[in-house]
Amino acid sequence: MALHRANTDDYQDQLYNKAQRLREAYREFTTLEPELFPSPPSHYRLRAEFKIWHQNNTAYYAMYRQGEHKKPFIIDTFTIGSKLMNQLMPVVLKVINGCEILRKRLFSAEFLTTMSGDALITLIYHKKLDETWKQEARALQDRLGFPILGRSRKQKVVLARDYVTEQLEIDGEQYQYKQVEGSFTQPNGEICRSMIHWAKRVCGNDTSDLLELYCGNGNFTIPLSKNFENVLATEISKVSVKSAWENIRANGVTNLNIVRLSSEELTQAIDKVRPFRRLSDIDLDSYNFGTVLVDPPRAGLDKNTCAMVARLPRILYISCNPTTQLENLKLLSKTHSIEQFALFDQFPYTEHTETGLLLTRQ
Repeated sequence: MALHRANTDDYQDQLYNKAQRLREAYREFTTLEPELFPSPPSHYRLRAEFKIWHQNNTAYYAMYRQGEHKKPFIIDTFTIGSKLMNQLMPVVLKVINGCEILRKRLFSAEFLTTMSGDALITLIYHKKLDETWKQEARALQDRLGFPILGRSRKQKVVLARDYVTEQLEIDGEQYQYKQVEGSFTQPNGEICRSMIHWAKRVCGNDTSDLLELYCGNGNFTIPLSKNFENVLATEISKVSVKSAWENIRANGVTNLNIVRLSSEELTQAIDKVRPFRRLSDIDLDSYNFGTVLVDPPRAGLDKNTCAMVARLPRILYISCNPTTQLENLKLLSKTHSIEQFALFDQFPYTEHTETGLLLTRQ
């Protein structure tokens, strides 16, 4: 596939092949057919970063293949990007090329959009951003109707705001999320919605409590709070924890606590290896955890965390890396069996696969 242009004609074949590979990879642990959640074939990606290629006093959007940083691929269309992103890209580039202040030493441009029609554009430079730059950037901001943010070494210039607001409808209910620039958000909006819907369905209504690790800005946490008596979630990123609390308040959730701890630290707290001041107002022993949700980074779960979650009756394991999930299953399969198996095509036209497993204690 071209770096920027998707051949949608063979999407279903690619998805079928991806599912075949997944079946074979997980055959040691389950004979279940993975439930497939296809992506929209085009305009599915909500965020993207483009390098800026300068030639003959003109700036172009560009991408590079891995390891080929001196061979740019000029981006004129970006069919995998959201429709709003594609509307904004040529306008931003036209204004940049008409203004030397905005164009000079511009290194990259990032677009963050939402399914509900919000957007934020970040321009990243190899120079200090002064008042003249701010004046021109505000003019671009006024023309677009969306905020511009400037970045350079040790400098972040917020002209209006540094976040977008997303609204997702899940099972007939509306959820609102603040998504801050630079923090993690799900890149494929429709697949994000599918993952939340699937998680709520397979969990069902439960009178026990939910423990969630790697909760981010509360993407899964907030909708799932309706399925459980109480929820305790952890996240290590300060920005994400702050956003999560704002999202909790915006959605009127009252049975949810979030604490800034890594999964390793929470495991130490649960195992009473050491106390944490950040848990001083939370009584871990008061929770009746029946389900744990983990959505770890590509490295998967560390050994101690894996052993801790294996003590709970149900494990909902979302993974962006089947290789490390399979490694974790070598331990988890000793106590749990797979009841639900899903493939979420978060990244069409690539080898990357997002999986969902519900494991129950044998």
